[in-house]
This record gives sequence, structure tokens and C-alpha cells, in this order.
Amino acid sequence: MVESGKGSGNDDVKAGGIGRAAGGASVTAPGATGTRVHDHNGGAEASNTSADDLLAAMGYKAELVRTRSTWHVAFMSFVLASIPYGLATTLYYPLQGGGPVVVIWGWLMVSLIILCVAASLGEITSVYPTAGGVYYQTFMLAPASWRRVAAYVCGWAFVVGNITITLAVQFGTTLFFVACVNVFESEPGVGVWQAETYQVFLTFLAITLFSNAVSAYGNRVLHHLDTFAVVWTFAGLIAIMVTILALAKGGRRSAGYVFGHFEPTSGWPAGWSFCVGLLHAAYATSSTGMIVSMCEEVESPATQVPRAMVITVITNTIGGLLFLVPLMFVLPDLAELVALPSGQPVPTIIKSAVGSSGATIALLLPLMVLAILCGIACTTAASRCTWAFARDGAIPGSRYWKRVDPARDVPVNAMMLSLAVQIVLGAIYFGSSTAFNAFSGVGVITLTLSYAAPIAVSMLEGRTQVKEGKFYLGNSLGWFCNIVAVGWSLLAVPLFCMPSYIPVTVTTVNYAPVVFVAFIAISSAWYYAWGRKNYRGPPTEQFVAGHAIGVSHTSTDSDRVE
Repeated sequence: MVESGKGSGNDDVKAGGIGRAAGGASVTAPGATGTRVHDHNGGAEASNTSADDLLAAMGYKAELVRTRSTWHVAFMSFVLASIPYGLATTLYYPLQGGGPVVVIWGWLMVSLIILCVAASLGEITSVYPTAGGVYYQTFMLAPASWRRVAAYVCGWAFVVGNITITLAVQFGTTLFFVACVNVFESEPGVGVWQAETYQVFLTFLAITLFSNAVSAYGNRVLHHLDTFAVVWTFAGLIAIMVTILALAKGGRRSAGYVFGHFEPTSGWPAGWSFCVGLLHAAYATSSTGMIVSMCEEVESPATQVPRAMVITVITNTIGGLLFLVPLMFVLPDLAELVALPSGQPVPTIIKSAVGSSGATIALLLPLMVLAILCGIACTTAASRCTWAFARDGAIPGSRYWKRVDPARDVPVNAMMLSLAVQIVLGAIYFGSSTAFNAFSGVGVITLTLSYAAPIAVSMLEGRTQVKEGKFYLGNSLGWFCNIVAVGWSLLAVPLFCMPSYIPVTVTTVNYAPVVFVAFIAISSAWYYAWGRKNYRGPPTEQFVAGHAIGVSHTSTDSDRVE
């Protein structure tokens, strides 16, 4: 018989001779005699076996193969954000929101905020390193009286965020590719490919299918692609930076212009226009917590994933500045860029600086390759979080979506569900030329909310449980980072539901609130139809090798597992 208290994961649980204290304490599990995961004062790295034992102690059977090291995780996290590609596809928004000031200072400001988010999530992930990520963490941290609802809402936000941000990446890649092709002109000002709506959609479909195929069939070599992407990215950044600053055929702006010029053209009041322009930086950094879904494919997730998140944010901040500052120095007329039908100013900026279509496409090639790699990484992360949520029965048809293909070590069914949702939502483009704004907006909103959920719950509980982790920030710094992270989420929801400019028409309206509300309606309907009676959150008891491992997580604080 196993006594369970609140089910927070901090209590030592003894079941079948197995002891566990969440994240920070030693674990000895069946079949792993003498193999231990030491606490944060011990300093020893967990072996693959120990990581699987800890996963079992949290109630799950290891179904995915652990092949990624700290740097593999950091590289994948870097590719999920894909600086500078992520900044290139959304540069239109800060240019319209106010120009160079929003581009440079908006990026720096949001990056510092996201560093607080990454550190806050890292603390919690070091205690609860599972593919369920923020969903599982919210359940474990919340009081028993409302943990099911809190975890359910957070889980849906996380899944929706992963899927829609992946959709935004694939659609952004499509629009970016069209703009890149059109650096070649049939006559001055007229690109060679005036893509029809159906052509844009078919290109998006091809890119999305390709990303899913690579993710499904090439899982065991994806970490090599991520490593290649990092080298490729910085080589491309150096080439772009040196070339456009050296040639600058359209002239060079002054430092005062680059770091101080503010010219809002969105129609919003100046202050709000600056804020709306932050979608650029928020979109590029929104993938920060997606890497948590890879915890069950990492050798020592309690230490490697938190470190990777923080390292990636710092690296991305530097890489973003290396990309954005040179572009602002060679920026053409701002009104001309904002008026571009493609909504993709980067190809035009680079072409004005180098003066040649051939040279332009050569400099854009690193971004185009990185765009594909980013789509593959996002597809992989989205499939893992969908699978993890389905594993606990929280998605309609969970029995099907939670299956893992044993030949590929990939949750293919969950990946196909994510793919189907992306294709359906991609059809919005037939009705609105600003569909990309909706996809990126929903992705940023839902991911930001999902990241804030476990952080907010941890704060309400006095941050007591994160002290057990291997990535503890300390009291003062921890509270500071938590407050900044939650405050950012409160701003992001209304901010990214706004249209990027006014006045608004039927074709330029921001559909992010519509898609967001639709997902809320679907998840709420499923909860009331099925979840209230059947959904119990993460497993209350798991049997591994004939031993019962786990903590009872039910609606009271004094339950027992017999």
C-alpha cells in the first residue's frame, strides 16, 4: 500500500521497493540496481537507464529512444527558433509598427523577457522532465482541487500552440520562398512569379508534407541536421552581414537612424503600434519551451533541457542582432517596404544593398535552407507534445494518436493529426491574404499561455517544489524571472489578437482570435462531453516489471493507492 499526500511529486514514494523524490532525489528502479540519479548537490549526470527509471517513477513507460545530448537539444532548440529565418519572415510587422526602433530594441527587449521565461521553465523542467512538458508540470504543481482543469487547459494550449506555430513556420516559408524567387524580375518592379492563391497553397502543402516525411522517416539522424543547421546559420549570417555592409549600393543609414528612428505607419497610436510590432520578436522566440517535448529522447533531461533552453535564448539574441542591425543600416525607403504586396521585405532589402538578383538569391539561400530545417524541427516537436497529451486520454481518439511506430521510434499517428490540422487551417489563406498573421498570432498566444501556466501555479504554491530541481535559480532571481514571464503572457494575449494595421477590412482582419476561440470551444466541448468523468490527468499508478511506481493524483489530498 502506498501513501500519497498532495501528489505534488515532492514526497518520497515507496512502491515495490522503489524510492523516488521528484527531480531532485535518488531513484533506484527495477532492472537498474545500483543505477542512481543524484540530486543537484551530487552533480552526477543521469544515464539513459536512470532517465527512463525517473520517467517510470512519474508514471510512464519509456517508448522513445534517448539519442540526444545537451548540445543536440540546444541545437534543436536553436533550429526551432531559426534565427535569422524567423526574424526574416515577420520583419514586415516591426517595420510597419515603427521602423528600426521596433526592430532593434523590440528584439532585444523581448529576448530578455524570453530569457526569463526559459529560465523559469528550466527550473520546473528539471523537476518534471517528461514529454508532457508544461501540461504535466501544471498538474503536478497545482493543488488537488483544481489540478485536472488547470492541466487540461494548459495541455490544450500547448498542443494548439505547437501545431499552429508549426503551421506559421510552413506558411511563412512558403511566402518567403515566393518573395525570394521574385528577386528575379520580368520587368522593373515585377517578379517572375506572380503566385496565384492556389499556387501558394500548393507550395505550402508540398513544404509541409516534405517536413513530415523527413521527421517521420529520418528521426535517427535529425540531430545531425540540427548540428549542420547551426554551422550553416552562422556562416550565412556572416556572409549576409559582410556583403551587404561592404556593398551597400543603396547607401548606408546613420547609426542615429538605425538605433533611434521611429516612424509608425500602422494607423495605431505610437505606443500601441510599437507593441503590436513586437509580434516579430515574439514569433521568433515563441518556440523556446517547445523543446521540453523532447525530454523523453534526451539522455539526461533534468539538466540538459533547462541548460539548452537558456543557452539557445542567449545565442539567438546575439544571432538576431547580427542579422537585424546590418539590415537596418542598408534599409531602403520604409514606405516602399511596408507597401510590398508579398509582405516579405528582406529579399528587397538585400537586393537593394547588393544590386544583383544572382547575388541576392545566393545570400538568401542560407535562409531558405534554414526555413526547411526549422519546419522539420517544429514538426517533430509538435508531434511529440500531441502524442504526450493523447497518452493521457485528453484528445478525442487518444487510443489512436498515442501509438508509437516501433520501427521508427516516432509517434506517426500524432504527427499525421498535426499535419491534418495544419492543412485544414492553411485553407484560411483562400479567404484572407493575412492568414499568416492569424497562424503566428495564435501560436504565440497559446504557447505563451501554456508556458505561463506552470510558472504561475508554482508562484501560487510559493515556489517550494522547484527547490528540488537541478536548475534552481534561487529565491530572488527565481521570483523575478517568474513575474516577468507571467506579466509577458498577460500582455501577449490582447496584443497579438489585434490587427497589424488599421483600418481593417475583411481580407486584412486578424483571424487569430477566431482560431483561438475555435480551439477553446473544441477543447471545452470535449471536456464536458467526456473529460469531466473520464479525464484524470497523468497516470496515477504505473506498473513496470511487476512493481507499482507512482503517486496517486486524484481530487483529494489524502488518497491512497492500494
